[in-house]
Amino acid sequence: MFSTSAASLTASSAVKGAGRVLAALVLSSAAVGAAHAQASQAPVKIGFVNTERIFRDAAPAKAAQAKIEADFKKRDAELQDMANRLRTLSEQLDKDSAVLSESDRTRRQRELSDLDKDFQRKRREFQEDLNQRRNEELSQILERANRVIKQIAEQENYDLIFQEAVVVSPRVDITDKVLKALNNGAK
Repeated sequence: MFSTSAASLTASSAVKGAGRVLAALVLSSAAVGAAHAQASQAPVKIGFVNTERIFRDAAPAKAAQAKIEADFKKRDAELQDMANRLRTLSEQLDKDSAVLSESDRTRRQRELSDLDKDFQRKRREFQEDLNQRRNEELSQILERANRVIKQIAEQENYDLIFQEAVVVSPRVDITDKVLKALNNGAK
């Protein structure tokens, strides 16, 4: 009986020991597999660019704004002169209204109305032309900025770059890099 008990005790110990070794091997291979999977999957690199700042602070945007202002300055001055003349004529009509004959008052009101319609039309045309020109310039700046952003993304291995976000951490904001590249003439 002793020999059977010893044999079964030894067999039982061997099975338990083998089970422990097998469990240790399974756990260590799982840990190695997890470490390998983690090492092979680098973290996702995300960036953010504030488009509003690009349009406001980039040298090409400032140059475009200055050019637009120079191109539209004369028309703007003409509109302001027209508005001042309209205001002066309206005040003059109000002041002289009591002493003017009915036909003179009607004639001046018609002239004032015609001048106002002309002013409103010219102002609307000016605004439409200005908006169209501004949109053209901003579109060119946005194209340049997007090329720079793509270049930065490729050089620095970004996986994703946002241009619109609700909340942004300063650590992912690459707007300064884009501004620097645009200001240095990158295309």
